[in-house]
Amino acid sequence: MTRRTITGFSNPTVKALRQLRDKKHRRRERRFLAEGLRLLTDARECGHIPEILVLSDRRDAHPLLDVLEHDVEAAGGEIIETSPDILSKITGKENVQSVAGVFAEFDTSLAAIDRTRSDIWLVAQALRDPGNLGTMLRTADAVGAGGLILIDDCADPFSVEAVRASMGAIFTQSLAQASWEEFVLWLRAGEGQLAAASLRDAVPYRGAAYAAPCFVLVGNESRGLPDEYEDACDLRVTMPMKGRADSLNAAVAAAVLAYEVLAQLDTR
Repeated sequence: MTRRTITGFSNPTVKALRQLRDKKHRRRERRFLAEGLRLLTDARECGHIPEILVLSDRRDAHPLLDVLEHDVEAAGGEIIETSPDILSKITGKENVQSVAGVFAEFDTSLAAIDRTRSDIWLVAQALRDPGNLGTMLRTADAVGAGGLILIDDCADPFSVEAVRASMGAIFTQSLAQASWEEFVLWLRAGEGQLAAASLRDAVPYRGAAYAAPCFVLVGNESRGLPDEYEDACDLRVTMPMKGRADSLNAAVAAAVLAYEVLAQLDTR
């Protein structure tokens, strides 16, 4: 374990940590940033210890922070103390929190997913907004889902924005990334119902015949799901739109469907 203080903005470590906000650099390093004591505590409680812990030199004492520092030291990680301004430069957030961590990216292959872990899973296709992605992770945690499977070209789940929006669920949920073809092959190799939010030949979402494990699929924020993807689903459901809007936000739709699936399966 190393512990050091950084006082200069031009320090190479500051530059390296800042670059983790860039998708290309993050993927090359296979590491990502997370900030805030609550989020890092959630990570620690789920068995994820940061490789690098960055602390504000003006932080208030907190017992959870003491535990976090101890665990990073025990794991042989690095602890850096720096000013709030430099910490803000690293995270890209003006109202910076007192602590940030650098974590190794997780295995996001479908092979790492245990479908028997839960009766509900969320699946998103071509989800482009990192805030929506983080919200879906949060929703998955709230309904007791097994995790989130990202299909095709989605936003990066390890971006600072997505991690922040997940409110710690990035650490509690299984996460996988795959092409549509890979996902369908994997899904059909075992048990699993694919239920999609759709406007085409769909039944009302309330009281639909959901079956566990149910994979709740939502499409791109603006385009929805391709027709061939909908055709491959076991169940297509629709939600009533009683106002002028013709669709729900993707993350909201996933939440509404997930809670209905939860209610149906909990009563059986």
